[in-house]
Amino acid sequence: MTRNALYAQSGGVTAVINASACGIIETARKHNDRIGKVFAGRNGIVGVLKEDLIDTSVESTDAISRLRSTPSGAFGSCRYKLKSIEESRLAYGRLIDVFAAHDIGYFFYNGGGDSADTCLKIARLSQDMGYPVQAIHVPKTVDNDLPETDNCPGFGSAAKYIATSTLEASLDVASMAMSSTKVFIIEVMGRHAGWIAAAGAMASSAEHPIPTIILFPEIPFDRGRFIDRVRDAVSSSGYATVVVSEGLSDENGRFLSDQGLTDAFGHKQLGGVAPALAAMVMQETGYKYHWAVADYLQRSARHIASKTDVEQAYAVGRAAVEMALEGENSVMPSIVRTDNDPYRWEIGKARLEDVANIEKKMPRDYIDASGYGITRACRDYLRPLMEGEDYPAYRNGLPNYVRLQNVSVPRKLDTDFRI
Repeated sequence: MTRNALYAQSGGVTAVINASACGIIETARKHNDRIGKVFAGRNGIVGVLKEDLIDTSVESTDAISRLRSTPSGAFGSCRYKLKSIEESRLAYGRLIDVFAAHDIGYFFYNGGGDSADTCLKIARLSQDMGYPVQAIHVPKTVDNDLPETDNCPGFGSAAKYIATSTLEASLDVASMAMSSTKVFIIEVMGRHAGWIAAAGAMASSAEHPIPTIILFPEIPFDRGRFIDRVRDAVSSSGYATVVVSEGLSDENGRFLSDQGLTDAFGHKQLGGVAPALAAMVMQETGYKYHWAVADYLQRSARHIASKTDVEQAYAVGRAAVEMALEGENSVMPSIVRTDNDPYRWEIGKARLEDVANIEKKMPRDYIDASGYGITRACRDYLRPLMEGEDYPAYRNGLPNYVRLQNVSVPRKLDTDFRI
């Protein structure tokens, strides 16, 4: 039986999330005897709820292929969390109505832990409501905090960008430190897990021994110890580079950058820890400083994406379709590291019960004894995820990214859904 597929992107996008979309759509087109059309939710699950779907079948083979090298979410994403089935029964019922109206037999949800939870609930509810849908979660997050997978697509490219930016900015500071800036602080993403911050330590090597100070959310912040560390670095090297996770917190678990706001997922709205640290440095030492917030740059920098990351993002998209065609449900394609030197990996399979709403933090043995750096084991873990280049095509000096037509699918339901 031929049935249609539905794909949606969720949460913060990455430099390679469209590579997963490319993997899904290209693989589905090869199996047109079982999969009819691939629809996409415009702006993620919100588009599905509003029956605002995109027909990817109108896109050319070339356009879909170019998704592999285009950043951001080609179909739009959203931050919209579906609560429990009891609290959001109308919403889940609406999803099933949309699936039934458009003969959706396969649902691919590309996101992090919250979307894994939604995908799991949809799979269970569809069975209960008598309209079975094979729901496959496709992993994505720059935070690298999904369990049951060695790493998450999106992380390797963000790590490569942060390591590169830390290296380049540090060389800049080093050249000016004698008479000018002595401390550079870069704030990176990572609410509870310090994987991206750890990548900043990769900037330091035997060739360029950069005095990096990494501030992990896993290690409670101690103002006195931090200032001493800055003074020691400046005394020995002339300058210091600080890479701080946005989720840095004190011994009481209070975020240093808590703005008192929450996002659509109910998470604390963070941002501003870099200037807070800079103010501490000035107050305690008088050193001249500069700070930067990587923000969207670290997750959108496709021009410097990791080749490993691009290949893995495409592979989990392809595997999601293959798993669905094999009859799998409530699962996620995972990445399994089979060897470190040389680096080898393969696709595995994780149950969504073991993935949803679980955060994978930095192992303590990846953080050195001081709490301000990374160990050899961490370097061995990070290195292959950042390796290789997969440059997009360029035109007029800029990356030549694709823009899809995103043609709407005619609506079939009479009612609208209020978000």
